[in-house]
Amino acid sequence: MTLLQLFRLVTAIVMIPYYLFNYVFNDYAYPAYSTEGAYLFCYFVGNETDEQTLHFAVSTDGYHFKALNNNEAVIKQTLGTGCVRDPYILKGADENGKECYFIIGTDMNALEGWTSNHSLITWKSYDLINWIDETVIDIRQFEGFENTNRAWAPQAIWDAEKGMYMVYWANSTTENDCAGHYYAYTKDFKTFETEPQVLFGRWNEVDPETGETRNVQCIDGDIIYNEKDGCYYLYFKEDLTQKIAYVKSENLTGPYNADYTICSLNYWGVEGSSMYQITGTDSWMMIMDEYGEGSFFAQMTKDFKTFRRFQRSSMEIDHLNPRHGSVVAITEEEYQILCDNYGVAK
Repeated sequence: MTLLQLFRLVTAIVMIPYYLFNYVFNDYAYPAYSTEGAYLFCYFVGNETDEQTLHFAVSTDGYHFKALNNNEAVIKQTLGTGCVRDPYILKGADENGKECYFIIGTDMNALEGWTSNHSLITWKSYDLINWIDETVIDIRQFEGFENTNRAWAPQAIWDAEKGMYMVYWANSTTENDCAGHYYAYTKDFKTFETEPQVLFGRWNEVDPETGETRNVQCIDGDIIYNEKDGCYYLYFKEDLTQKIAYVKSENLTGPYNADYTICSLNYWGVEGSSMYQITGTDSWMMIMDEYGEGSFFAQMTKDFKTFRRFQRSSMEIDHLNPRHGSVVAITEEEYQILCDNYGVAK
């Protein structure tokens, strides 16, 4: 057992009475004990030009995050708008099978307007320090998407059957200004192997109260595979309630059921939900951006359907001033390399 693992174990034992009391009497989630590795949080911090940049923070337990690089940008963007939002980081492999990390985000400067972007942007790294292959993927190059005015919040998931990554994002055009989710496949996060296709949207939906047909925007998709029931869960921002909802399917590319389920327990409006597993457990955290409050809301689940609120005092993340981001599991060695290279907040 390493010193880091020993410290985490001792801390978890000391906190048992406190967490147990809140679990029983206050309906909060009981924090699962992270048995190995660490966590890397990738995010941006605001709507000004110099705030729409990539930032890193690390954690040893999945709950308490410390900024790297004094909470300044860790990657200098040189292409596209020069601004990136909604970064999603994932561990995978390059086209030759070598392990690496990818970041994919929204190439957008919010100061130019909320219907001003048409591209995604990606990076690749083999060590989490040196980021290469910066690539802008312009959605306007595809037939039917020439007038794209939103290409938001891309994420990716490995499709073993296809042997490629499925990239999915929220998209709208001047002809259809109501965003829905689309997908395309890639091998290298530089080019798409397939044309964009509809994944899930809420167009021509019948309002149950008025009977009228309506279009409802869907953004900020996050797909998680549930091994327990063999279904893919697509979480997204439910625009009418400003909460997080999910639909599910037995197939990654759908069809997803149209009858969505609200699952977030927030009071304030949220968006940009992202889920990650507490390593060595069956517990998953869902973090989401309380965009109007400058804070994050967190909750925990084991079945992907029912959640418990996570106590704010048990989640150290708001001090980073983060906006829509994502968390990936890393090794203890990678954690130490990141801290040594960038410097970590005390």
